[in-house]
Amino acid sequence: MLLAYLAVNFQATAQSGAFTVSGRVTDAEAGVGLPGVTVLLKGTQTAAPTDAQGNYTLNLPNGNGTLVFTYIGYQAQEVPVNNRSTVDVKLGVDAKALEEVVVIGYGAQRSEAVTGSVASISAEEITKVPSGNITQALQGRLPGVEFSQSSSQPGASMQIRIRGTRSISGENDPLVVLDGIPFPGSISDINPNDIKSIDILKDASATAIYGSRGANGVVLITTKSGKAGQKPQISYNSFYGVKDVFAKYDMMTGPELFALRQTGNQFRDRIGPDEAEVVDTDWQDMLYRTGITTSHDLGISGGTEQGSYNFSVGYFEDEGVIPTQQYKRYSMRGGLDQGIGKHIRIGFNTYNNYNITEGSNVGLYNILSLSPLANPYNPDGTLKRTVRMPEDETWVYNRDIVEDLRDEWLNETRAFATYNTFYGEVQIPSVEGLKYRANLGLNYRQSRTGAYTGRGITAVNEETLSTASSSNAVTTNWTIENLLTYDRTFAGKHNVNIVGLYSASQEEYDRSLVAGKDIPTDAFQFYNIGLAADEITVDPREQRYRQWGLLSYMGRAMYSYDDRYMLSVTVRSDGSSRLAPGYQWHTYPAVSAGWNIARESFMENVSLVNMLKLRVGYGQTSNQAIAPYSTLGLLQTRPYNFGSDVYETGYYVSQLPNPNLGWEYSKTWNYGLDFAILNNRLSGTVEYYVTNTEDILLSLGLPPTSGVDSYTANIGTTQNKGLELSLNGVILENKNGWTWEAGVNIYGNRNKITSLASGQQEDRNNWLFVGQPINVIYDFEKIGLWQAEDPYRNILEPNPADPSATLGMIKVRYTGEYNDDGTPVRQINADDRQVMNANPDFQGGFNTRVGYKGFDLTAVAAFQSGGILNSTLYGASGYLNLLNGRRNNVDVDYWTPENTGADYPNPASIRSGDNLKYASTLGYFDASYLKIRTITLGYNFNNNNWLEKTGIQNLRIYATAQNPFVLFSPYNKQSGMDPETNSYADQNVAVTGGVPNRLLTIGTNAPSTRNYLIGLNVTF
Repeated sequence: MLLAYLAVNFQATAQSGAFTVSGRVTDAEAGVGLPGVTVLLKGTQTAAPTDAQGNYTLNLPNGNGTLVFTYIGYQAQEVPVNNRSTVDVKLGVDAKALEEVVVIGYGAQRSEAVTGSVASISAEEITKVPSGNITQALQGRLPGVEFSQSSSQPGASMQIRIRGTRSISGENDPLVVLDGIPFPGSISDINPNDIKSIDILKDASATAIYGSRGANGVVLITTKSGKAGQKPQISYNSFYGVKDVFAKYDMMTGPELFALRQTGNQFRDRIGPDEAEVVDTDWQDMLYRTGITTSHDLGISGGTEQGSYNFSVGYFEDEGVIPTQQYKRYSMRGGLDQGIGKHIRIGFNTYNNYNITEGSNVGLYNILSLSPLANPYNPDGTLKRTVRMPEDETWVYNRDIVEDLRDEWLNETRAFATYNTFYGEVQIPSVEGLKYRANLGLNYRQSRTGAYTGRGITAVNEETLSTASSSNAVTTNWTIENLLTYDRTFAGKHNVNIVGLYSASQEEYDRSLVAGKDIPTDAFQFYNIGLAADEITVDPREQRYRQWGLLSYMGRAMYSYDDRYMLSVTVRSDGSSRLAPGYQWHTYPAVSAGWNIARESFMENVSLVNMLKLRVGYGQTSNQAIAPYSTLGLLQTRPYNFGSDVYETGYYVSQLPNPNLGWEYSKTWNYGLDFAILNNRLSGTVEYYVTNTEDILLSLGLPPTSGVDSYTANIGTTQNKGLELSLNGVILENKNGWTWEAGVNIYGNRNKITSLASGQQEDRNNWLFVGQPINVIYDFEKIGLWQAEDPYRNILEPNPADPSATLGMIKVRYTGEYNDDGTPVRQINADDRQVMNANPDFQGGFNTRVGYKGFDLTAVAAFQSGGILNSTLYGASGYLNLLNGRRNNVDVDYWTPENTGADYPNPASIRSGDNLKYASTLGYFDASYLKIRTITLGYNFNNNNWLEKTGIQNLRIYATAQNPFVLFSPYNKQSGMDPETNSYADQNVAVTGGVPNRLLTIGTNAPSTRNYLIGLNVTF
């Protein structure tokens, strides 16, 4: 009834009157008509919108008065009527207003009207960190969005977490939406130079429109497009840079390793056949090279009166400091939007790329662990094939060897992907503001990974057989969306936007892998494994196939009165084929409201405040992030040998079926305050949220007596809550040619498990504990080293055979009880392991830009306070801190009778296997850091006469230093290295197990680099 009343009122105010004025509203630059412009008689509710060609007609009481023309992204104009019957207006683009337009999913809003939690960043801000990967450009820029490095190799993307980790074993990655369609590929496929803006939906009231896919947040990527009426415009963007190692892994020199051997017991006075006390070989220097990074992008955009287009091609290369490690990407993008008549629009966006990733076969452990006492050269100056240490013999390689063996020792992945969106839109002629749109997404991604190691390569024995493997994976994905949208403004103040959606999608994935030994010739590499002379393996555990589908219904209604009171309501229902029949559908609501206090009449005289908006939202989202067919259970194969020539394959149940497997879902409350003061010189946002996740999808281990490893069920709950703050300020605004802007964001998330299966309080094997975060360290807590004068040493760490062997040993915290006389009742055991929070207390970033006339200087930084950094280089699993001198060791200050104040233990103290007792505790560091991500100095050649004569519209050159230095970090102080992680816990270590692979660590991955770039941006 409200809508009916408003419609009648609107028609009445627009049509009744004694004086009629009409005209056309056009773009001041392109000259094309602008549809949907609001034309309002100032001081009244008499208003009308322009049609598809920009024409309007308005009935007024008389020929006096002033017309107000408003349109999102354009500067408002007020034009007196002065008894004219025709008033034509040209609206100019409002650059600041365009930045304030926020993509919210299936539509856009001015930031002033947004009621959900949305963080946005423009192309201009993204390009302040020149990079071939979006995630690297965004780190530290958006509150509540954590970008963590999971690999330091070229082409790797960062792990993205929006407002913490919700699921324990399910996916926590956000949904990426490219130009309106869910994006099934790798985010590293997307060229940053093609991006117009990125909007990140963080709370459930904003993400609910994407349903189960949006459970972990949504990253909306909008690519660049042409502009209607725009003349053809050519742009070229490029940068070239060199990469050096930020810091070598901090290993011992030859004299230091020899001194370590003399301190211990195992290798005292022992020198290998290829070692000498006077030798000091830096194996890292022999391997590393200077890398390069380069990017080239060429684009053309433009438009006609009813259409626009944008096409571009790009090339990006990232060559690492480890020989043969590199990433190349070739991309091609196109977009077309065309109006047909008054009511129809059609268009497409296509994004295609081909990329090559090479060199992951070249690891660092052997290089780092090689003895610096070993001489790598023969008497004739040639490189030895192997070097012999006291107990080990290792194959030798340097950068020349790796480059020479490029065709005989390789690992490469070649991937092709095409992501395509087609759409058609019809404005319903009989109902103003109503339109139907159909979106079709067709995506295809194919990758082939091949690895080959020639005879004797990497092995001590020259006759070791060659090996090869080849895997192929194909992903196909389609999405169909049907959208019905009603968007209309009544009486200039009542804005109503209603969206209805029906969508269906399906994805299919197929992967196969074959391996072989003794390839007849190096020329075959991995291309014809069928000719392998020794064995050909098709492991059933390495073959994959899955297909899943999703059906969805969604409705959203948004209402705004005078941009003062805003309300948004969303209901979505999803059905997933991944879940059990009877549990496949889930419906969840979301609602949010906003109050723009600054628009109230009582704020008119408060000149200090330009914008003040309160927001509150509640919503549910769900997560289907388990592997397809989990409801059916799994079978594994096992070979059997019946005699010397009878072989059979048996099957056994490895995972039980679960016919009751349903949705994992989250409930979120979000509270926000947006403000701008001092004539918009200072603006910011404060937000607080609480997310409770229930029915968590978790693989639960079963006892060996069951005969089955595990089953997947809805068990457990988690909670995330946090506080976010972002501030942006204009310190100087064109004062004598100077400008100075600065921004900072800071956020903290508190995560905890609130329940586990069957009421249990802990799952020690998986490091899961009720009341604790998902990411914890479960281990002993190092509190120092045992000294001779310390009490209770012989009780807590008894060693009757040699009590002195505990001197200088790692001292861990005792948590047991004490006798009446104050002595411990027992020795330290497994019960003394602690649960330690690995998450930071807070983190964020800041950026600043100083400009003087054409010059500008920009700096971007990131910081983190608290948490635990697990460096496997120093811990037990890396085998680089054994402190026995068998192989090389990280350079540490270790305990000796003459150096009792050391931080690291006595090499002669008690051992547990190869490592010193409690050696895992040596890898835990304070994860705090403050580092400069990038510094850029640029010059814009604008308003130059010679530019206009050459036809160049814009020209900018710049120089950038990426990752130049770390200002503060306990880990950097110890090692000199970058304090950011580079691996998952089961990667780049000597031995795996013990630490859940969900945790990020620093391992023996490619070293972090410091990059120096020069760049050019030009538009014709």
